[in-house]
Amino acid sequence: MGIHELRPAPGSKRKPKRMGQGTASGAGRTAGKGTKGQKARSGGGVRPGFEGGQMPLTRRVPKRGFSNARFKRTFQLVNVGRLGDHFENGGEVGIPEMLMAGLIGDAKRPVKILGDGEVTVALTVKANAFSAQAVAKIEAAGGKTEVI
Repeated sequence: MGIHELRPAPGSKRKPKRMGQGTASGAGRTAGKGTKGQKARSGGGVRPGFEGGQMPLTRRVPKRGFSNARFKRTFQLVNVGRLGDHFENGGEVGIPEMLMAGLIGDAKRPVKILGDGEVTVALTVKANAFSAQAVAKIEAAGGKTEVI
């Protein structure tokens, strides 16, 4: 059985309640919104985190510390085994070539070459970072690595 074959149990799926369709429907008149007030109005309601004018929790709680998360470099990862599948012997492989081959999705983000798989062709690989295992495998196949 695949995920595309999943179906709800017979009788378990109900049709949504149709609000404001007359008093006999059971959801007419106020249409489940109660009586009056900001939340009963058309377009009414308050933004997430609003506490009726009281100082919101997010502003009451003290902010402490520092996070380097916004400066983190996230690499696009490419294994050496995939390089051998997409490029010929003696070829030069840079970020534009990897993008054209579909190995990476964004030319602006840095690329790191990892050592999973086997490379049998001699390639000159240019990337932002290499694992030690990747460098060893590329050079063992007669290729070169170049950090850009």
